[in-house]
Amino acid sequence: MWRMVRKFIGTPEADQSLRAQLEEAIDEHEDDANGRTAAGDLSPLERQMLRNLLHFSENDADDVAIPRGEIIALPETASWDEMVAAFAQHGHSRMPVYRETLDEIVGMVLIKDIFPYLATGKAPPKDWATLLRQPLFVPQARGALDVLADMRASRVHLAVVIDEYSGTDGIITIEDLVEEIVGEIEDEHDDAPEVLLVPLDGGMWEADARVELEEVGATVDPRLGEVEEDVDTLGGLAFLLAEAVPPVGAILDHDSGWKLEVIAGNEKHVTRLRLHPPTPQDAPEE
Repeated sequence: MWRMVRKFIGTPEADQSLRAQLEEAIDEHEDDANGRTAAGDLSPLERQMLRNLLHFSENDADDVAIPRGEIIALPETASWDEMVAAFAQHGHSRMPVYRETLDEIVGMVLIKDIFPYLATGKAPPKDWATLLRQPLFVPQARGALDVLADMRASRVHLAVVIDEYSGTDGIITIEDLVEEIVGEIEDEHDDAPEVLLVPLDGGMWEADARVELEEVGATVDPRLGEVEEDVDTLGGLAFLLAEAVPPVGAILDHDSGWKLEVIAGNEKHVTRLRLHPPTPQDAPEE
């Protein structure tokens, strides 16, 4: 049908990019299949992976990176036992190592370089910093596809994303890039997915400060997701309303009539909030 319409209005197929043609072919196939998959044909999962691959190059390093606040890293001053304990606790295969702050990452340590000492009982090096390897350093605007190519070429599977001030914005592992194509990969070390929004009695909600405003708007109230400023999370909205890091116990009024109560955090950031629904007297006038 769509091809006929295009032919009628005189739009040549050659005007479309190969990417658009492939995505259109997937759409048409799904419409024709109507939920059925012929033997030997692409499964729904394969079609979704193809879609992800077609849009993979639209992401940059900042889009796929693990945010700075979620980075698990080791201080350069950690002892051998502390480093081994960190690997045991977090289950990672590699971790960045920093000097004083995360903005000064001096290398990364790999569990495969540590394991021979643990397996054989061999005395560890006096200075375990001799085991450090160099990660990749990429700017925020570096394309995700380019980062993947960099990892393949250098055989280094951890990249540090640098912001415009040369500070650490986040990190990317090769798993993060692959997940953009195949979907979430979970192994035996991954914790069960954390619920960031929990409904309470009386229309209230308890929320992790990291929950995206888009999710809050879709789940709780669309008005809570409508923010003109460059804010993505509920914690960011609380900071915006208070014009500072609000202390625990602070209750912040939103234009929609919702109240944001800070129930956990410290002097640097908010960690959990409770959302109180509008009361008749709090509801904004139409």
